[in-house]
Amino acid sequence: MNNPAIQTCGDPALQDALVTLFARYGLRLVVHPAQAPLPGSWWGEPEAGIVGHDVHVRPDTPIHSALHEAGHVICMDAGRRAALHTNAGGDDLEECGVCYLQILLADEIPGVGRDRLMRDMDAWGYSFRLGNTAAWFREDAADARGFLQAHDLIDAADRPRFACRGAASALPATGSDATLAPVE
Repeated sequence: MNNPAIQTCGDPALQDALVTLFARYGLRLVVHPAQAPLPGSWWGEPEAGIVGHDVHVRPDTPIHSALHEAGHVICMDAGRRAALHTNAGGDDLEECGVCYLQILLADEIPGVGRDRLMRDMDAWGYSFRLGNTAAWFREDAADARGFLQAHDLIDAADRPRFACRGAASALPATGSDATLAPVE
């Protein structure tokens, strides 16, 4: 599906914000040229791809897709992360956690925010049993939120902890973010 009203990774300011956000998790945004194949894309272009700690996008990749795939890397256990190429795997609860986290991460990107991201998710065709993303987020996502809290990915106030599942928590004394070791 290609909807021109959906925010994409084509805006250099949004790319810069994604680079900064992903770096807080030890992830890397890899921007490919228009029409280039996207390594690690499960659904096919223009959907983002994941390989190791890299999130692959091109200018027509929706922001929601980049955040979703980054959310997979953040939410998966270290064993799956170590062998990651294309298929994030995981169960339904983890998938819900990924959707919830991508919405929270949208607030970290100037000019995006959760409301815009949820509208884009609906326009792209995400499907939730309450009919739309915002209703799911408000009324039906307690299990997703619980998953993220149980794995120390968000705090009690729904703020991202900027550490991947299984990584050390953010260091409160320095205010630094905990990140993963670089992939060699």
